[in-house]
Amino acid sequence: MIQIKNPEQIKAMKEAGRITAEGMAIAIENVREGVSTKHLDKLIREYYEKCGARPSFLHYGGFPASACISVNDEVIHGIPSSSRILQEGDIVKIDVGAFYHGYHGDMARTIAVGKVSDEAKLLIDVTKQSFYEGIAQLKPGNRLGDLGYAVDSYVKKFGFSTVKRYVGHGIGQSVHESPDVPNYGTPGRGVRVCVGMVIAVEPMVNVGTDEVRELSDGWTVKTADGKLSAHYENTVAILPDEVLILTQV
Repeated sequence: MIQIKNPEQIKAMKEAGRITAEGMAIAIENVREGVSTKHLDKLIREYYEKCGARPSFLHYGGFPASACISVNDEVIHGIPSSSRILQEGDIVKIDVGAFYHGYHGDMARTIAVGKVSDEAKLLIDVTKQSFYEGIAQLKPGNRLGDLGYAVDSYVKKFGFSTVKRYVGHGIGQSVHESPDVPNYGTPGRGVRVCVGMVIAVEPMVNVGTDEVRELSDGWTVKTADGKLSAHYENTVAILPDEVLILTQV
């Protein structure tokens, strides 16, 4: 069942979103060649705990870290490691959440490590813009299929593909709630958008095929063809006259 939030709940979620975004900003500032993904994870956890929050993903379903950090052809759910050292030309996806005063925030960004290829730059830019193309459709009375179609159509213009196996989601007192929010769809189909919905919209975009594979660690998801992938996510609330981004860096 979809949990519609009232203005007070959305206000509380805005605080969770603010802390989530501030932790992300610290991580982004520290993305550079020679830094381990474990170090970034440590910075995020320390900041959230300093704020009186806790990382949403830590021990969630058994996940062993505070942030999902995925590099290059890793799509999502990468496990931070002291042996995974960022290199010039990498693109790194950081997916974080903070639980604060009963509510979660959730967001992801893709960051270039130093100078990256033109293809990588384009992929990062297209993925970000596809998010904005999607949320432009979040008007009361529209359908989530309108959002998904907008994301997928935009991505296809550049020869890229949206991941179909993993989708966005509702969010609130639980980090994953109804409804599912696919990054593809048919206009006029799917769950109706209504005031008070709070969802995590998160395009995952691949250079090549949309097919993915899960590694033996049970978490890390990679592109099936080994090509680059990018991820961009925010928690958003649907208000009567606007879409409010709760996790703005």
